Amino acid sequence: MPRYIRARVPGGQFFFTVALLERRRRLLTDHIDILRDAFRQVRRDRPFSIDAIVILPDHLHCIWTLPEGDADFSTRWRLIKTRFARQLPTGERLSLRRQRKGERAIWQRRFWEHTIRSEAERAAIVDYIHFNPVKHGHVQRVRDWPHSSFHRYVRDGLLPEDWGISPDWRPGHAD
Repeated sequence: MPRYIRARVPGGQFFFTVALLERRRRLLTDHIDILRDAFRQVRRDRPFSIDAIVILPDHLHCIWTLPEGDADFSTRWRLIKTRFARQLPTGERLSLRRQRKGERAIWQRRFWEHTIRSEAERAAIVDYIHFNPVKHGHVQRVRDWPHSSFHRYVRDGLLPEDWGISPDWRPGHAD
C-alpha cells in the first residue's frame, strides 16, 4: 500500500484548512484578536506571507507563501495553534490522551494542506476561500464577512466589491 507523502516545496505556495476540534464552537471569530496576535507573533519569528485567508467561527482557510528554501509550515501551524490555545480560558473536556500529553482540546490535531502548482489553481482556491462564508450561510454577500482577505483584494483593485454576488457563480472546489 503506497504511503501518502506531503509535498514540501521550499518557498512554495500552500492551501490550508485548519479546524477546531469541536466544530460547533465559535472560538475563532469570538477570539479573533487572539488569533490575529498568534499569527503576527509567528510571522515575526518565522516569516511567511498570507496570500488569502478567511476565518470562520470553527475553521479557517488560507494560502501561504513560504520564504525561499523554507518548507516548514508544520512548525508554524503548531506555534499558531499553541499561542492561540494558551490565551483562551480553560474548561473544555479533555480526553485521557490529551490530559496525559498536556494538550488543550481546542484544535484538530492535523490540518489539511495542498501544494499549489499553477496560477489557475491558485485563482480558483482564492475564489473558494473568499466565497466560503456565503457557502456556510454566515452572510449573503462576500463583502459582508469581516474576517477575510477579500477586503484587501478589493482595496488593492484585484476584485470588485460586488464580486461573488451572481446567483449563477460558485467556486469549483468543495469544502
